[in-house]
Amino acid sequence: MTSKYVYKGMDLTLDIYETIRRVVQAIADKDGISFDEAYLLFSKSHTYWCLQTPATLMWSESVEFILDEFYRE
Repeated sequence: MTSKYVYKGMDLTLDIYETIRRVVQAIADKDGISFDEAYLLFSKSHTYWCLQTPATLMWSESVEFILDEFYRE
């Protein structure tokens, strides 16, 4: 199996997927929208791009920090 997200030899794929799920769920809860709607909003953001780019180290931040970045956009 090939890893999609690797940083300095460390496979981050599952960590990044789980963080995306938690952030999207938090957006859905906060905005009172469905998970799918929240995912569409988040996936169009710069924060989402940063989260999927291991070199930015966004994957190492807390869900609260990532939410703040998303709403700050």
